[in-house]
Amino acid sequence: MLAVLAFALWTLILVFTSVNWRVIEVLRGKGINSWGRDDGIAVPEIVKRMQHAHLNCLENLPIFAILVFSAYFLGKQPVVDSLACYVLYARLAQSLVHLIGTSQPLVFVRATFYVIQVLIFFYMFWGLLA
Repeated sequence: MLAVLAFALWTLILVFTSVNWRVIEVLRGKGINSWGRDDGIAVPEIVKRMQHAHLNCLENLPIFAILVFSAYFLGKQPVVDSLACYVLYARLAQSLVHLIGTSQPLVFVRATFYVIQVLIFFYMFWGLLA
């Protein structure tokens, strides 16, 4: 359960940090209603990467939470307890690599951490269904 909470906290940290860029821009005089979807407003690359890392977390947090909660409801906690921390570590690593940059080697590393998460998810599913 702690890994799910930490995953959720990491997701919140990413969105909080990226939203703070907008707060700073508003304090500098930019209109609070200046941002819309695909409106072409220049956003610093680090903020874009942070937003994308946040979206990546949102894509996977529900799957992870369902697996962990299902294990607890089914009385099969050991299936996820030993692996949940590795999902969290891979998620943190993937996000941090995403924040560092988007060069080809970094994207490969990021994809590797993502594949690790997905493989662990499948392993957890298998363990829960067995």
